[in-house]
Amino acid sequence: MKMLIDFDELKNKKSREIIPLECLVCGKTHYRTKNLVLRVLNGNLKNTNKGSYCSQLCNKKHKNNSIKLNCDYCGKSIEKLPSEIKNYKNHFCGHSCSAVFNNTNKSFGIRRSKLETYLEECLRGLYPKLEIHFNRKDTINSELDIYIPSLKLAFELNGIFHYEPIFGEEKLKNIKNNDNRKFQACLEKQIELCIIDVSRQKYFKKKQSEEYLNIITSLINAKVADK
Repeated sequence: MKMLIDFDELKNKKSREIIPLECLVCGKTHYRTKNLVLRVLNGNLKNTNKGSYCSQLCNKKHKNNSIKLNCDYCGKSIEKLPSEIKNYKNHFCGHSCSAVFNNTNKSFGIRRSKLETYLEECLRGLYPKLEIHFNRKDTINSELDIYIPSLKLAFELNGIFHYEPIFGEEKLKNIKNNDNRKFQACLEKQIELCIIDVSRQKYFKKKQSEEYLNIITSLINAKVADK
């Protein structure tokens, strides 16, 4: 399935709103509801190709030309077109496997929100001489949204997925377990980890984002003053 909107836009849609998709065979734009898209992305449908084609004809063409291979994370048998195999290094049965694999194997963040981009731009401008790491995992072998080595200070921006079962209870449980592992890893390395709840920001608002920036800068300034 290939969406024509990014994942942040998808999150802000209502459950029955239609989502524009690109047919994997002919490239024509077609539409499915958010509910169906999320079920496919999370592998909650037996037919993981549902929504990938604009018509039965394209579905048939896919079956006639598809190549069987295994999901690079869970090993589940899947089918892909030659063009999909050529264009992507790794292949997955759904969004959940893709997300877990990428989060495990990346050194820098891939999916970044507008809030994260805004905060990075502001912090680099406010503290040009301060070394600040963004979305790196080399310090605790797990990604930290913001980390300042000289101050031993880190920040995590926790959105709605950290507090509500948007993708199911099991996914929320895994996220919470990962959050706990990050916190323990920071404790072991004597890093002060500050959790900022940004779940009320459904979409990017500069004024609201400035509130989060003020929280971060006040803690940075206090740390700098203590040194």
